[in-house]
Amino acid sequence: MIIKFALLLTTALTGGCTVFPNPEPPRVMEIAVSEPARRSDQRFEEALRVDTPFASAPFNSSRILAKPNRWEFRAYENVRWRDTATVVVRDALVEGLRDSAGFASVITDSSAAPAELTLISELSAFHTENPESEPRAIIELHAQLIRNRSRASLCNHSFSIMEPAAGTGIEQVVEAFGVAGNRLSDQVTAWVTACDLSSRPEKDHPTQP
Repeated sequence: MIIKFALLLTTALTGGCTVFPNPEPPRVMEIAVSEPARRSDQRFEEALRVDTPFASAPFNSSRILAKPNRWEFRAYENVRWRDTATVVVRDALVEGLRDSAGFASVITDSSAAPAELTLISELSAFHTENPESEPRAIIELHAQLIRNRSRASLCNHSFSIMEPAAGTGIEQVVEAFGVAGNRLSDQVTAWVTACDLSSRPEKDHPTQP
């Protein structure tokens, strides 16, 4: 009986079958843009590069994170972001800044095109709190606008967004992240386009002796 079972198992395996079920691929989620960003009242002739935000673990991964208590992070099962959280945030910022038409062009740090300005940032929160009862999406970002030639810091600001989810399901959680991401993009766009880009011009255009 044992030999017969072994022969059957070998036949099944060599035939391309397996006795173990194939795991379902994880669902891949995106921050959905609900509406275009508000167009800027100002128009700058400079090009703006948006760097991918810096983040330490666990925010530098594609896992969708929950924080059930102050000292623990967990990941939602069988689901992930389409890319790392930092890239998802970067792309949301780029989309909002492009929609605003406040700059001559807006590029990412993967582009080889030149730019006069760079938006650098650090992502310190991208998770839900109270995931089992009243989940809310949390995004925290510290941003700084610098002039590339002189490396002078023109403006800096910290953003903190909290958006409650309509329920505990992953669809409601991702929808809350989408609303939070749109709010963050709008706030960053308004802040960047309000920055005084004419400050410290002497560092970019030094006077010849």
